[in-house]
Amino acid sequence: MDFTKLDGLIPAVIQDVDSAEVLMVGFMNEEALAITKQTGYATFFSRTRNTLWAKGETSGNRLEVVEMLTDCDDDTVLLKVKRLGDGNVCHTGQRTCFFRSLPGLGARD
Repeated sequence: MDFTKLDGLIPAVIQDVDSAEVLMVGFMNEEALAITKQTGYATFFSRTRNTLWAKGETSGNRLEVVEMLTDCDDDTVLLKVKRLGDGNVCHTGQRTCFFRSLPGLGARD
């Protein structure tokens, strides 16, 4: 993986393995990726706290990694996951972090 483009980080797109729903986007450094590979559970790097965090370590809503794919530039990873716990991934309690529509699409002259 190419960790040089974003100051040692790569985006990690998280997708439900069964529904193909995009659940969240996080960031990983080399250590987070290595821990994810070793444990089989998604681990990320928090840019605001400047530390590693394992998804679901406090909520129980862990993400079990089923498959890992990289993009053509080798600078983004896609994790296909099985949701554990109550299945809600977003810190707001929503099923996915992508639950709000962005206005403006279709407003063409």
